[in-house]
Amino acid sequence: MAAQRLDRVVAAFDIISRALVQTTEGPENLVRAVAEAARVHLDAEWILMALADGALPEASPRHLILDSAGVAYAFEGVSGAMDPGPHLPDAVLNRLNDILRGQLAQFRLPVIERRHAHVPIELDGNVIGAFSAWTPHSRVLDGSDEVVMRILSSQTAVALQNCALFSKSQALLAESEARNAELLATQRELGAAQRHQVLDSERHRIARELHDSVAQTVLSAGMQIEVCRGELETAGASGDLIERLDLAKDLSRSAVEQLRSAIYALNHPGDSRRSSLPEMLDQLATVHMPEDLRVTLRVVGVPTEMPSDVEHALLRIAGEALFNTAMHGHASRAIVRLTYSSATVTLSIADDGTGEPEKLRMMLRLSDAGDVDGHHRGLANMLARAREHGGTLEVLRSRIGGVRVVATVPSPTVPSTSVPSTSVPSPIERTAEHDD
Repeated sequence: MAAQRLDRVVAAFDIISRALVQTTEGPENLVRAVAEAARVHLDAEWILMALADGALPEASPRHLILDSAGVAYAFEGVSGAMDPGPHLPDAVLNRLNDILRGQLAQFRLPVIERRHAHVPIELDGNVIGAFSAWTPHSRVLDGSDEVVMRILSSQTAVALQNCALFSKSQALLAESEARNAELLATQRELGAAQRHQVLDSERHRIARELHDSVAQTVLSAGMQIEVCRGELETAGASGDLIERLDLAKDLSRSAVEQLRSAIYALNHPGDSRRSSLPEMLDQLATVHMPEDLRVTLRVVGVPTEMPSDVEHALLRIAGEALFNTAMHGHASRAIVRLTYSSATVTLSIADDGTGEPEKLRMMLRLSDAGDVDGHHRGLANMLARAREHGGTLEVLRSRIGGVRVVATVPSPTVPSTSVPSTSVPSPIERTAEHDD
């Protein structure tokens, strides 16, 4: 008899050791393995393992019941477990309720009877739950069973706590990995932003140098060429020399346009943080013009964001018109007006110079038809840019005495209707009062 009891205890320890290594498999597998070890050792009809409400709050499941065949029952928290329903004996159900409610005062010590055992689960000197077992008539419990049950309960408490700590550590590890990934992503973004800032600073430096030195020098050279051309033409110089000066002036104009395009591209890379059209026109009016030409910008209506190519086209039209004002108009004052309406965006450039709208309109028609030598090609370029975006260009008399160039394009919300390239609408000079 003693030998059989010893063999049974050794076998129980083997089952218990295999059950308690289920910690890394999750708390549910651990609870199932522990309950199954008790059932097998005791040949039990019913095994109950439960934790009191509030004890080991991280642990789950909170209770598990096995019958003699090893079928699992639970009211909640156990996957694949059956609802106890009518299958559960009153003694088992009442004990479960007592444990869950924490009514464990009468069970602080192990209870071993012939066909019933109850062993508290303790942690840090506190009872946090219990194991209970009911055996058939053929299986009478003894002292060795009490030892096995006490070992099983004490190790179960530690294993459940370790399991909860393991789950928590896994969650913290996952959170740490996520935070680390976010940190790495932030570091990459910061590095990219720093590189972008360095590139932006270098682009702005180059743009400033181009504007402050190269563009002003080329603009001054073009103006000097125009002065020389006028004096030679007055003096009756040969046509060949005049043509060469015209070519030199056109080359200087082209160089200024290319420089302005380069400065625009350097200051506005892509669409990120690009300035609005009013801001770019203000920059053009204040820093890109000769000192003896006073340029005023007026914005009417609520500015609407437009595609960058449309804004660039309007900016080029304004630059070309102001270039003509500075080179040919002998003007001291210019007004740039940008008007936003529900259907259109209108850009007008007016000056107080000596330009003649009728002559310019005629030159515009001839240059658009390809019948001039390029002396007034700038007007044709402005017309082409306006047409490219479904707009129109007019040359009118300015109220302040000189020429008024008006470019109108559809608003972004209005479908554009391109003007056919085969016909040029004849600009009609308006005699009504204008603001400019």
